[in-house]
Amino acid sequence: MWIARKLATPLAALLLSLGLGQGTAFADAYEAKLPDDLATAADLCTRVPCAEVFPGATSFSERKGQPPYVDAYGEADPQAPGKKKLLGYVMLSTDITDTPAYSGKPVITLIGMDTQGRYVGVKVLKHSEPILLLGIPEKALIDFNNQYLGKSVKDTIEVGPARPDENILGVDAISGATVTVIAQNQVMQLSGSAVARQVGIIEPTVREPARFAVSGQRYNWQQLQDMGAVVRLRVQPEQVGLDRGPEPFIELWFGDLNHPDIGRSLIGDRGYNNLHERLHPGDAAFFVIRTAGQESFKGSGFVRGGIYDRVQVKQGADSFTFRDLDYLNLYGLEAAGAPSPTESGIFIIRKGSFSAAYPWKLSFLGNRVDRATGHRSFANFEAKYWLADDLLEGGRPVVKEPDAPWVRVWKTRALEISLFVALLVAVTVVYAVREKLTRLSTHKNKWPVNGFKYTAWALSIVFVGFGVMAQPSITQVLTWFHSLLFQWTWSLFLSDPFIFVFWIFIIVTVFLFGRGLFCGWMCPFGSLQEALYKVARAVGLGRFQFKLPQVWHDRLKWVKYAVFFGLLAVSMFSMTLAEVLAEVEPFKTTFLVGVMNRAWPYGLFVAAILGLSLFIERPYCKYICPLGAALAMPSTFRWFGLKRKQDCNSCKACAVGCGAQAIDTDGRIDHRECLHCLDCMVLYTDTSGCPPLARERKRRERDGLLITPIGKDGYYIPIDAVPAISAKAAKGPDPRLPTEPAVPSYAEGQRGLRWLLAELRDHLWPWSVAGWRSQRALQIAGFSLAMAASVAWALAATGRLSSGAIIAWWFGWSVYEVLIRMSGKRYVKDGVWWQQRYRVANWMDMLSYVGFKNLLIGAALFLALKALGVLA
Repeated sequence: MWIARKLATPLAALLLSLGLGQGTAFADAYEAKLPDDLATAADLCTRVPCAEVFPGATSFSERKGQPPYVDAYGEADPQAPGKKKLLGYVMLSTDITDTPAYSGKPVITLIGMDTQGRYVGVKVLKHSEPILLLGIPEKALIDFNNQYLGKSVKDTIEVGPARPDENILGVDAISGATVTVIAQNQVMQLSGSAVARQVGIIEPTVREPARFAVSGQRYNWQQLQDMGAVVRLRVQPEQVGLDRGPEPFIELWFGDLNHPDIGRSLIGDRGYNNLHERLHPGDAAFFVIRTAGQESFKGSGFVRGGIYDRVQVKQGADSFTFRDLDYLNLYGLEAAGAPSPTESGIFIIRKGSFSAAYPWKLSFLGNRVDRATGHRSFANFEAKYWLADDLLEGGRPVVKEPDAPWVRVWKTRALEISLFVALLVAVTVVYAVREKLTRLSTHKNKWPVNGFKYTAWALSIVFVGFGVMAQPSITQVLTWFHSLLFQWTWSLFLSDPFIFVFWIFIIVTVFLFGRGLFCGWMCPFGSLQEALYKVARAVGLGRFQFKLPQVWHDRLKWVKYAVFFGLLAVSMFSMTLAEVLAEVEPFKTTFLVGVMNRAWPYGLFVAAILGLSLFIERPYCKYICPLGAALAMPSTFRWFGLKRKQDCNSCKACAVGCGAQAIDTDGRIDHRECLHCLDCMVLYTDTSGCPPLARERKRRERDGLLITPIGKDGYYIPIDAVPAISAKAAKGPDPRLPTEPAVPSYAEGQRGLRWLLAELRDHLWPWSVAGWRSQRALQIAGFSLAMAASVAWALAATGRLSSGAIIAWWFGWSVYEVLIRMSGKRYVKDGVWWQQRYRVANWMDMLSYVGFKNLLIGAALFLALKALGVLA
């Protein structure tokens, strides 16, 4: 108990100081309370501090234009008596774009721009980035935004180094918040250019007018759909934060009225002729009809000032908005099979920069309601339209779309990414042929293995950790888990290519070999601990190095699982709090931000762990790391493990040398704890270091027998009838499996499809006759809970249960399933899934199995319900 007390007191004090030391991190913009009518109020600058982003301005106009902006005025204009001088413009980013940052929510930013298009002020009003809560101060985001001051909206700005030869200006990123700043860069450029184009700072793009291939054919509605001449834009209530219901929030159909064949098919010859008589040269027209939902696509702005503020057309970087003079009534569609509209209209684009030959998008602009706070924010829903190739003379023009921000990141860092991928591939290949390396090694000369392993450690520390700052974190596990269940956005995760690639490596290798390849070879912080331990031994501190007594190790190793499950549970209620508690990881301080850039408690925490690493091998990895715990659970089902022989149950040579203390008294390896140092694999074929092999070698040398090679089973290839396995070891447990072998009743005598169906039933049906006999009450309770969980999924499928509620039910069912299976089906599969190799499950085995299985089933059901549009 004294060890627990010694560790608990300073740890509690440290965590307390971490919380107190960052008490101001929640101030200012993080989840700041903004006015409820911020998205709709005409007088924007009475709600937000416009003067702070436009120094020198004395007054501001009401919102104007589409997307909205505000004029900033100075003193009276001497050239126009009685009028104030226009200095520039102020815009609210969420009036223009809802680009999400890493949290999945936009960074709400107020931006000032002068009449020349130069940024003069930037202020973050609200953000939801947990990464900026602790360690990375909010000032870092302020400093990042200040880099835009003086730059022009006409400039091409990217996060990273400048490239003058390509006319690209660079802005420095925030270490550890790559995704956030890439999203913010996109927000700054989209917002600035949208207003700049509207007020004439940026000239519209010149496009060749459409030349239509006219055949005189008439099309029905279905044919128009098939050829993409009419397109649907559908918005569900839950997409705007409303309660889910049978009807969409709005369903629109729209299409081109410029092509003679399409236009005449839709509105008839008379309607087409009348329309085009009213168009001027360079004008273009399209129709919009509403077929479902009660929301009007005309919006409130039309009533207020002649602006249709719900629909907008985007073509490339140009945006086109509409006033009352740009609208004509549409009294129906003549195409056979066309739906009956509840609202309809024709909009005219009167700017010559639009061309019907090029792709364009219809945007429906709305407000999304945050169901937790009631706050309204801008939401933009788009559908793409492009006339078919055979409707245009010469076919569609060649259009080069600008690369997405994440694509530009991959391109600009292609060399570093290639080197990183090469490193991961090389480590995987080396580890895959580990047996060849271990056979070349002995317990006195491990360099055939250690040469590669030490190189991997050095590269993981210098290149991966401090170089590209790709240290994985438990926060990424939590973020990806929530994104999978609630809102998956590929572009967010692709914005950090090193983390994205690293996680592919981690996922693949965990299921192939277990967590040990990442944790033991490629984790930067784990490698740093190991390097310190080795250096300390080399400089003479080896006599002070020690292992915790096995009994204490076996107790303390569960702490990391408690930390992981605690963080996962907290994240379901508050990702913000989970991010705060995730500071139990020292990774951000060590690699992303730097010890010197954080408050002293963080530096002290890192120093304590690394100082302890001089005397205990990898203490953080073994006892605290929640990321290691998260990866340990699927490691239960790794396909390929380290080798054991029967004599290992009575020989302690490997266990004595195991730094991870992952080998028990029966010689079995716990692959959840193993860090793959490979020392035991070196001994496995070492004829001098492995006691059973040494005895056999000496016997053969004494009797003058042939010394044969070591076989795959770890023994000399036999030359006589003398058993290779000692009598004592033969009577003991088989250490080649982590637990005793088991044979489920359904697997006996089953082959092929019958076995596959029986195994599927076994995964989905946890009850058993044995369980009924031993734990009848528990089985009955399990039936009841299973019925309740099934009803919960049914309610979710009909739109009457929230995501949070179904997660809670599924979690409760998973806990009970562990208990039920332990009472009657106490076995798990070991190795590759298609082999019938089973073993007795301990509690951690069953928890890992049920947790991982139900996570996959739950995620599949979530995605299916979301695809059907019935789960918010």
